[in-house]
Amino acid sequence: MITRSAGRDALLLWFGSRAGLLVATLLGTALGTYAGKWRQWDAGLFITIAQYGYDGEPGKPVDDGLPAFFPGFPVVLRAVHVLVPDWAAAGLLISLVAGAVAMVSLARLAELEGAYGWMAVLGLLLYPMAVFLSAGYSESLFLAFAIPAWLAARQGLWSAAALLAAGASCVRITGLFLAVALVVEFCTSREPVRRAGWLAVPFVPLVAYSYYHYSRSGDWLAWKHAQEAGWGRDFAWPWDAWKTTWRSAMGSDDFAVAFRMEIAGAVVAFAVLIWLLLLRRWSELVYTGLQAAALMTSAYYLSIPRSLLLWFPLWVLVAKVATRKPWVMAGYALICGPIMLLNAGRFLSGAWAG
Repeated sequence: MITRSAGRDALLLWFGSRAGLLVATLLGTALGTYAGKWRQWDAGLFITIAQYGYDGEPGKPVDDGLPAFFPGFPVVLRAVHVLVPDWAAAGLLISLVAGAVAMVSLARLAELEGAYGWMAVLGLLLYPMAVFLSAGYSESLFLAFAIPAWLAARQGLWSAAALLAAGASCVRITGLFLAVALVVEFCTSREPVRRAGWLAVPFVPLVAYSYYHYSRSGDWLAWKHAQEAGWGRDFAWPWDAWKTTWRSAMGSDDFAVAFRMEIAGAVVAFAVLIWLLLLRRWSELVYTGLQAAALMTSAYYLSIPRSLLLWFPLWVLVAKVATRKPWVMAGYALICGPIMLLNAGRFLSGAWAG
């Protein structure tokens, strides 16, 4: 049963953890440069798109990787910038508000599954890549649409689920996997066929975005080709991707550490897929499995640990186990909490953190 305390506890954990991260960051920087420390990696690319569009900053070489980023976050960023002049601060504000929505929804989804909602939220917030929920990245905004969409679908509210999933599709390509998973959830729920028309709605933003780039460049798959041009993410057989990543992880430079994190993330992802398969959670398996397949057939592993932030079925499962066995959450916190803080420090220092 959904209770008011689920949302309250989720918000306390979310804003409490953000306050702690704020204090920790300010210990090493002046208040005036706080937002600037968060303008790292993709956060800067989102700002570039919000400011100048997909052609990039005038007078500079065109970044072929920009179409890989869907327009949802840059559009919201541009709107918030009207009230918040600093671009980096505007991105932080979006993630703060969107994260609050996502945490409340995650807590309610976990309670719908018979678990303590706050445990699902805590599990996500202690995850080593949780720093990206605070940064000016698209993860929090995506989850603010995706989790309420899934919650609505589980409650049989298909019109709301479809519209929310369409919002998620505006933010990340992961919206495509969510849309397919909703089709599976609809079929397994044996809903009346007359309601199936709503399932087409989440695909509309994906088609619209593809058409936008087709009108610019004649390329329907510009977002995919941008990943290949910007990050060398060509298709590779899973065993070749594993071997390339393994060799890269054996080095001694800073990126070798990142590739070791990628391997660890892939192992966790594979274990989660087996877990969902054994539980016969077909729609959740489709959502996570499609993401895993896309990430593990790239030329090398990139951002697999960070992608697990979006695997809300995982955090619900963690909460269900921890509800029955509280020591699981205690052990998880002791192991993952310190790693999360270290990874946050890596990100804020400009090192690749996922």
